[in-house]
Amino acid sequence: MNRPVPHTAVPDSPPSWLRRRLAPEQPRGLRLTLAAVAGLLMLPFTGLAVLVLTGWPPLRDLDVRVTDALHAYALTNPGWVRLTSLWTDVFAPNPLRVGALFLVLWLVRGGARRLAAWVTVTMVGGGLLGPLLKLVVGRDRPDLLDPVSSAAGYAFPSGHALNATLAAGVLLVVFLPAARGRPGRRAALWAAAVALAVGTGLSRIVLGVHWTSDVLAGWLLGAAVVTATVAGFALWRARPPAPPT
Repeated sequence: MNRPVPHTAVPDSPPSWLRRRLAPEQPRGLRLTLAAVAGLLMLPFTGLAVLVLTGWPPLRDLDVRVTDALHAYALTNPGWVRLTSLWTDVFAPNPLRVGALFLVLWLVRGGARRLAAWVTVTMVGGGLLGPLLKLVVGRDRPDLLDPVSSAAGYAFPSGHALNATLAAGVLLVVFLPAARGRPGRRAALWAAAVALAVGTGLSRIVLGVHWTSDVLAGWLLGAAVVTATVAGFALWRARPPAPPT
């Protein structure tokens, strides 16, 4: 009589390096990875700031060429200017902050207080960096002969690009988890986030109120802030609750 062969459990293979770095259930690896990414994003931002402060001629020439070309197109296409102006007004920093406020209230009402706190820290903290760095760098905006738009204050980094990137990051962090297993919805969220950040930044160059490097700096700084605050949020979430007193 043949005896049944006992089943031997095969041990699970250890998670890959990439999974240990990015998986939510591996909070230490995730937050270290995010912190490293935030640091890497700050390197090109810092480099841009140094080049702007020192007036590096190749960067200055590139900024002037792009601005002149887009300004020439804007002068002959008033419909394009109206559309771009509408976009830049709808997705300006203050409307985005109002939207973030409603999102925070909705999250608090739904019991997601930590996520609401993260949204607040990201939008407020990141938004405050823009005006502070503008004062530090003190770069003037483009001075065009026949401007199609105007803006006050210094140029570097672009506040519109910065805040739109922060809002795009908030959109992804808050709503992507609910779209898990739904590739169409995830693709739509990514498309909306990219359109928000990229479209808003480009609108500032098209309207001639920012140099290209201002907008690039706003994107980099916004992405660094979102990544850094997500890393902090992962650390906060990983901490055990305090013992009762």
